[in-house]
Amino acid sequence: MTEVRLGQLLIESGVLSKPQVAQILDKQEHTGDPFGLLAERLFGVDPERIEEAWAKQYAGMTRTVDPAVEVYDEQAATLVTRRQAWQFRILPLRLEGRELIIATTQQHLRRALRFATNVIGVPVFFVMAEPAALGRALCARYALPGMTPESVDDDTIDRLVADLATRDLAA
Repeated sequence: MTEVRLGQLLIESGVLSKPQVAQILDKQEHTGDPFGLLAERLFGVDPERIEEAWAKQYAGMTRTVDPAVEVYDEQAATLVTRRQAWQFRILPLRLEGRELIIATTQQHLRRALRFATNVIGVPVFFVMAEPAALGRALCARYALPGMTPESVDDDTIDRLVADLATRDLAA
């Protein structure tokens, strides 16, 4: 597997130029600061664009799994609720040592990472899954009325959560 550098991804997406990446790398060599942070500081790169590139980079470095053939740990399943699994498109697979292995899609990795960092109380390692495979596994392990395998790629759960929040505010 060829490592794809964050700077290269930002060049390919038109966010930075080659000279800008070279300047960031030079500054990084002297400061040790993260590449993305320097891109924000030096060139005003939107953090969202850096996160998008990071998600693409991470997805290319981690393995892709088929949730249908993965080993599941019931203890891992208790670390998120059905709503959380669907809302953040995450499928806890198992605990390996103290680390929770979670499947998600490249498209949902940024959101899943934010959720895991702020809510799940153990270190997390993400693996990628194809959306349809993740959807089938979520239906099997975290069945939720109205959700189908295709719901991974649409906003059904987001609308349901928003509706619930609106009802809670009105009550």
